[in-house]
Amino acid sequence: MSSSIEIPPLTLEITQAQSPVRQISVFLHNQVGALLSLVKLLNDHEIEVLGFSVQDSVELTLVRLVVTDPEGAHNTLTQHGHSCTSRTIVVVELKEGVHDLGHALAALLGAEINIHHTYPLLARTHGKPLLALYLDDPEVGAESLNKSGFIVLSQGDLSR
Repeated sequence: MSSSIEIPPLTLEITQAQSPVRQISVFLHNQVGALLSLVKLLNDHEIEVLGFSVQDSVELTLVRLVVTDPEGAHNTLTQHGHSCTSRTIVVVELKEGVHDLGHALAALLGAEINIHHTYPLLARTHGKPLLALYLDDPEVGAESLNKSGFIVLSQGDLSR
């Protein structure tokens, strides 16, 4: 009697646990309650907002979001008539809190990486603050931060 063991094929597919964090950017009309409506829409689709930044102008507001399911958020927002984009960002855990911000920025400066925008996240890992960074080269920026002893999170780290 012979038994066979089935071995799944080796794949090089990147899972959500390994994938970089994606930021969703969406324009909202500058109206009372627009941000609340956006958050409720995402929550109704079981998508949690982990961090956000608001940049206001006269008629429109640019909202940048880090969420638990960026692909689902993009699809939901698009289906409900919102114009949005998705970009790779770097989310870094500050190991010693706010006192470590200078060390993280120095690591990026040492690698000659430009920061286009940044904002803190509402979520925390290991009780430590998280910082979202949109960089001109996220791969080199993440590598530089890792080499300097920082933990760079993946989408899977945030979506648990």
